[in-house]
Order: sequence, then structure tokens, then C-alpha cells
Amino acid sequence: MIVIDGRQSELALKDFENLEQILENVLENDALQDRIVTDVLLNGQPFSEIYPHQAEDIESQEIEKVEILSVPVVEMAVDITQELYKVVTLMGKGGREVAELFRQADDAEALETYQDLLDVVRSFLGMISTLREEFGLRSNPEFVDASKDLSALFTEMTEVLANEDWVLLADLLEYEFLPAVSKWEAVIGTIRFDIEVGAGATA
Repeated sequence: MIVIDGRQSELALKDFENLEQILENVLENDALQDRIVTDVLLNGQPFSEIYPHQAEDIESQEIEKVEILSVPVVEMAVDITQELYKVVTLMGKGGREVAELFRQADDAEALETYQDLLDVVRSFLGMISTLREEFGLRSNPEFVDASKDLSALFTEMTEVLANEDWVLLADLLEYEFLPAVSKWEAVIGTIRFDIEVGAGATA
């Protein structure tokens, strides 16, 4: 039996050689248009591949039931924006922590934490960029301003880092980075609104 979002599919297990063929066929199904698969249950147990193409090694005669759960792409995107609010909080906390470590002259710990902070910021900006591309979102002024501020600030902080001026770097983090990060809350709100409005327009 093949079940998609609680409904039994007309597809039959016997028509496929293995689990991979089943999943590929289901993903091409119109029922999953504009949806993202979140879970696959195999014989009642959660399934995720431990190695590439593991699903190909699971023959259809070993399968009693495949259940596929999905959510609308828009719903997933809105959930992601909710997580981005948490990341903004995390970036603010990280900026304060790094500034404090530099002020305490704990340079080694500060530099390590600073690198972690940069990784978080890069991932955050990458996710924002992906959402905007996927949903063709408008380039609003808040986004442009927040992006410019952060870009200019990182250029300045990179120069200060090269000069090993830890006091100035602490000042930049505390007095410029934190306000720059706080601007992103409004940007995320706008992105979330645009996603929901866009979904309503295409519904």
C-alpha cells in the first residue's frame, strides 16, 4: 500500500522493483505539486537514507506500506522565516558575547567565537537569498538597507581583524553590528508577508 498525506494512492507496490522507484514516481505525482516531502514511513517506521541510493536496495517485496507526508512549499517557507527570527536573536547574542570576550582580553576564545558568528551570519544570509529567489520576492528598501549595512560592516571588521585591533572590533560589534542585526527582524517580517500574499494570489 502506498499512502500520500493520509490518502491511499492508486499506485501499487507490485508495479515497482524497489523503494527508490516508488519515491521517484510519487515525487512526479501531481498530488505533490508545490509541496515538500517532510517524512517517509516504511512499514510504519521513519525512513531516511544512511547512504546514497539506499532506497534502491530495498526491494518492493520487502515493503508492506509506504507512507509519504508533505507540507505546502509556502507553509514550509513561513516556518523557515519563523526560524530566522531565532537566528537573528542568536546573532545578537553572539555579537554581545564576542565583544565581551575581546574586552576581557580573552582573544583566543573571542576569535573562535567570532568565526562561529560569521558562519551563522553567512548561513542566515544564504537562507534569506534562497527564499527571495524561490519566491521571486520584491526587493524592498528594508532588505536593501539591511544588506548594505551588514556588507559594509563586514568589510570594516575584516580590516580591523587584520590589524588585530580587538578593542575597535569589540566596539564595532557592540555599537554597529547589533543595531545592523536588529534591522533584519523587520526584513524577515516583510519576506514572510510577501510569501503569504504571493501564495494567496496564486491560490
